[in-house]
Amino acid sequence: MEPLISIDNLRVIYNQGKSNESRALEETNLRIYPKEYVIIYGPSGCGKSTLLYSIAGLQKPTYGDISINGKAFSKMTRKETLELHQTGIGLIFQAFYLIPSLTILDNVCLPRAFRSQSRSEREKDGIQSLRRFGIVEQADKYPSQLSGGQKQRVAIARALVNKPQIVLADEPVGNLDSESARNVLQILKELNEVDEQTIIMVTHNPEHLAYADRVIHMRDGRVIKEEVNKDKRPVEAKKEEETRPVEETPEMRELSILMSSFKSLLPQQVNMLLVPYKAKQLLNHLLSDLNEEQVSIAETLVREVLFRNIESKTLCERLDLDYDRGGGGWNKTRAEHFTERMDRILEQTESLKAGSPESVSGFADYLVRAFHLRLDEKQSLRLRNILSLRIESKIGQAELKKRLDAPVRQDGVGLHSQTAEKIARDVEIVMLLKYS
Repeated sequence: MEPLISIDNLRVIYNQGKSNESRALEETNLRIYPKEYVIIYGPSGCGKSTLLYSIAGLQKPTYGDISINGKAFSKMTRKETLELHQTGIGLIFQAFYLIPSLTILDNVCLPRAFRSQSRSEREKDGIQSLRRFGIVEQADKYPSQLSGGQKQRVAIARALVNKPQIVLADEPVGNLDSESARNVLQILKELNEVDEQTIIMVTHNPEHLAYADRVIHMRDGRVIKEEVNKDKRPVEAKKEEETRPVEETPEMRELSILMSSFKSLLPQQVNMLLVPYKAKQLLNHLLSDLNEEQVSIAETLVREVLFRNIESKTLCERLDLDYDRGGGGWNKTRAEHFTERMDRILEQTESLKAGSPESVSGFADYLVRAFHLRLDEKQSLRLRNILSLRIESKIGQAELKKRLDAPVRQDGVGLHSQTAEKIARDVEIVMLLKYS
């Protein structure tokens, strides 16, 4: 069974290249199969609604593509897109979006009006839909005469009147009381289990997660993890994804070694190491005793540095500002020390990217200064040789640490094990940052 929805390397950037550029989605990859109930979960502003509207075809990707039933949006004709929106996808919104001047029955029947169906036929189907959701007695009323829960049932009936294969719901119970919310969530569950429709719902409420087969957790515009309650994905498809042979390239070998160094690297990030991930790992490398809010603000600022939207001098100034002034709440000494160390790491990254013959020697000199190493000529030569092997992806982090730690008589550098561990971590951070 093929995926119903395939999302590949999806990125959405608003006002790209301008001073107010905003990145809503970062390198998102996802597969959704027929008859699944998937919840996209995360805090406000994490990109979950942008992802939902991208799946609906209402938000155009900046990069990447989305395919429905094997056909990419970018390759659909206008007629195919129109057909998909009319009969393939049903949308349910938090704000209902009922037309106040139309009766409840006319609101439900409205999507059928564009399908060249007679009024009597569409009203017959509309009445059946209203009866199913327990609001048929409201057919001749207007939206202003209904409660919030009743309005949402009408919105659901309208979304389903053309019998779409996919139902997309954006915070569908956000404006409802708890009892009405439970009723709507139960309706969506029934549509999935009885009607076998694919449901994709966005929510920020953790109480809703138990309804889903799969929960896609999002933060800062990217998928951070996946939680499976009931796996409806075909075994064959999962096995194929796990065992599909791939021809290894030098870049893939380097990425594979990096993945062994950074165990938290997500499958969704295999195609490209993202700047937000780099910022997080750089912060984890440099910081240990700051609170969560201080780290979160710093991560956002470091990301802006890596995107080259701000300079390190601005980063230092912002980190030193108080919370209430939009800063990181650090003190000046810490901010200066952090920025200085980050600059040194980024300088090594740029030097290695340039690939000059002196870059490895420069990297070795940086490590000697940073870790106050006292090496003789033989040890210095071995350090440069070992770094060359790592930079060329001929060895990984474990082998690097082993050779740094090994005695000189065994062709190692002869460093203390703790120093070797710290240097290996520093090298891996530089390797991560130079990857592009």
